[in-house]
Amino acid sequence: MRYTSGMSPSLSQALAWLSRVCGFETLSAFPEGHVYEHTHWNPAYFDIASDRKPDQIEAILCEKIANTPTIFAHITNPTPRMQRELLTLIESTLRRSGSAPATLVGLLINAYRSPHTIEALPGLRRAIEESGGNVIDVINFLGAMPAAFDVIEA
Repeated sequence: MRYTSGMSPSLSQALAWLSRVCGFETLSAFPEGHVYEHTHWNPAYFDIASDRKPDQIEAILCEKIANTPTIFAHITNPTPRMQRELLTLIESTLRRSGSAPATLVGLLINAYRSPHTIEALPGLRRAIEESGGNVIDVINFLGAMPAAFDVIEA
């Protein structure tokens, strides 16, 4: 039985706060004011308890990307760390199969449609914009990156 309709506003607020603190709610974004506050994800794909700290949240999202790379499509404005996780998968797919992982590169290109996506690699946004979102051109850009960035080697 639910008694929320007659509950005082302060009691309702206290219960909402307690629910968040105890991790009973699922997050869909970093906290307001956080450096990655524009990063959002679909909570249907990422069950992240509300009591998690931002670095824990990012680690959970990166782990999900590593396990299921296409889940990257359900993140808006991914952090540089999340992008690097996808770049690592792009590199390993290319090394393993010798073919371009067009789907994964396409996910990265789509992430850069937003001006709020922070660059994971210097010049990546410019390369995507100048290529018009061409997957092969972006793969060639990634292949030309110095080895220090641990990206695809040509």
